[in-house]
Amino acid sequence: MALKYQKDKDSIVTLTIDMENQSVNIINEEYLISFQKNLKRLEKDTDLKGVIITSAKKSFLAGADLKTIYRQNDPQSCFNLVEENKTLMRRLELLTAPVVVAMNGTALGGGLELALCCNYRIALNNPKAKFGFPEVTLGLLPGGGGLTRLPRMIGIESSLPLLIEGKQLTILKALEKGLIEEIAHTEEEMFQNAREWILKNQDCKQPWDEKGFIFPGGDSQYPKMTSFLESSLSSLLKKTKGNYPAPEAIINVISEGTPLAFESASQIESRYFATLATGKVSKNLMQAFWFQMNEINSGSSRPSNIKPTTITKVGILGSGLMGHGIAYVTALAGINVVMTDANQEGAEKGFSKIQNILKNGLKKGILEQDKIDNILSRITVTSNYKDLKGCDLIVEAVFENQDLKGKVTIKAEKEMKSSGVFASNTSTIPITELAEKSSRSNQFIGIHFFSPVHKMKLVEIIKGEKTSPETLAKAFDYVLRIKKIPIVVNDSSGFYTTRVFERYTCEGMALLEEGVPPQVIEDIGKKAGYPVGPLAILDEINIGLAARIRDQNWRNLKSKGEKISTGPWDKVLNLMTEEVKRTGRSEGGGFYEYPEKEKKYLWPQLKQYFPSSEQGMAIQDIVDRYYFSQAIETIRCYEENVITSVADANIGSIFGWGFPSFKGGTLQFVNDYGLSKFRDRAQELSEKYGDRFTPPRLLLKMIKDEDTF
Repeated sequence: MALKYQKDKDSIVTLTIDMENQSVNIINEEYLISFQKNLKRLEKDTDLKGVIITSAKKSFLAGADLKTIYRQNDPQSCFNLVEENKTLMRRLELLTAPVVVAMNGTALGGGLELALCCNYRIALNNPKAKFGFPEVTLGLLPGGGGLTRLPRMIGIESSLPLLIEGKQLTILKALEKGLIEEIAHTEEEMFQNAREWILKNQDCKQPWDEKGFIFPGGDSQYPKMTSFLESSLSSLLKKTKGNYPAPEAIINVISEGTPLAFESASQIESRYFATLATGKVSKNLMQAFWFQMNEINSGSSRPSNIKPTTITKVGILGSGLMGHGIAYVTALAGINVVMTDANQEGAEKGFSKIQNILKNGLKKGILEQDKIDNILSRITVTSNYKDLKGCDLIVEAVFENQDLKGKVTIKAEKEMKSSGVFASNTSTIPITELAEKSSRSNQFIGIHFFSPVHKMKLVEIIKGEKTSPETLAKAFDYVLRIKKIPIVVNDSSGFYTTRVFERYTCEGMALLEEGVPPQVIEDIGKKAGYPVGPLAILDEINIGLAARIRDQNWRNLKSKGEKISTGPWDKVLNLMTEEVKRTGRSEGGGFYEYPEKEKKYLWPQLKQYFPSSEQGMAIQDIVDRYYFSQAIETIRCYEENVITSVADANIGSIFGWGFPSFKGGTLQFVNDYGLSKFRDRAQELSEKYGDRFTPPRLLLKMIKDEDTF
């Protein structure tokens, strides 16, 4: 029985949610069957004075079972399922006795919707507890009545940010926003207060069930709210470009439902939920951000036979752009750090950058001064490699030069623990080649961070040819410890992320060389769902760096006797770095101009060097060139065993460089498009724009085998 029924001497029933074989309570078939049985029992109890709903787990109720929602493909069937479940919630709400929820921990999604059905909400003062509606992050909306009830409780203006942004509130913020009414400091106090409230409020009803209910702040037909919703929708569409239907649907439900009676509004909520849940976007988001993310975090790419490892001291070689960021996130996770540089002045400069990150956190209220002091106390800055003694992990983050990396490897390995792991933060140089300078290549690995390190969540772990399973396990555990997302790939030039990411920027440069206006290139990139246009990204990472990486790759290929491939982007790289010498934002300008205290704008002379073509190009062709170039390169990486996990490929593409999340990642994009249709469209693009779009052999084999990624 998922819910346990206990009645006390005052005729108050406590329903305790305690699902067997589950670490957290979730709303699934077992829960719903038990809920219905207990509800019937409550409805038949003639001397019932009240109900307290609580949990025996550390959290209250996590929400609905996403596997059930993911399986929904027919909107009408989904609508019926949602309405059936909501009927149970409504029956609880309409009991003749008051209902109080006593939440001892987190209540998200369906868990918070259950709480909103109750007449009064008390939460235990648990600093780790979170409250909110994160459904929008999975392409859904609160479909268990939360979207209907919340605006009727706290008003449209207060509700909307919580609903369309999926914010998870701390207990104090939840109290401030009106999601809960009271905080208790002990469980005993929580239950005592719940019983007292019940006995004092025997005739209570939900506000919307009272005669003459007045909508707080006005419903959507109130002029002020009409204007607020219109401006909110306009602002939203500027951000989403119409690619994410869930937040737009939330605004529509509020607009259509708030002037209506509760039951009618609730049905509107159910219809929109069913449309979203059976649509492609929500399935892509659920697949990536729930199923595949859980797969990664559970250690699917980590050697399973290695016990969990612990790292106590980490050395960072280099305190520049990447080094100071790696030092920061490591110290933030409670690990002692030694950050080195060629001289003490350089190391101190890196330390000041860490201080600036922490100061910004203090200003925003994210960090307190005590925590900042603790973080800084864990960091030692030095130019003396002797301070690396005792390090069980060293991360090299010096300039992207193979000879330099080799020198610091030899120097640092002499000082660190003999059992320690040495990692390179290189983004392009093969790990096996770098490991040649190591005295213990089995303990050498790639740990590739992304810039800015303190904001970017992904870390790419690269196995060299001799990297041991123990080394991989230690690197994986470290990445989880610093609260990053680890993906694991095999060694190659550019690995997975750099190799596939650069397809977007190369395609942007190819379009420029072909005469597509630069503003069109950028605008369509953003409309396709990328965070910024390809030319803007190149300015940020530095066009000169992109050219140097290309040249290094060419030298590597030449030394191996392999074919060097070139493309129209090479002409653009050469012109920008050699002829006009505009290499990016850090050097004063690249594809864009960067006036002080003004908005950046495209360099006007680009039109002189890359005149617009009279023929023009179809918008869909440009969008597809962005998507297909990266998806095809991902398939090639999969074909070549560079990446071996579909989850790693998809999550890596979303968090590594911002592949549009509504597509679910590069390989999910192929699944979603349909493998046969993808092959046909790739062939069309190949015939029009070049061999780089030729469908890979693996794709053709999978179509023949009726397989998917």
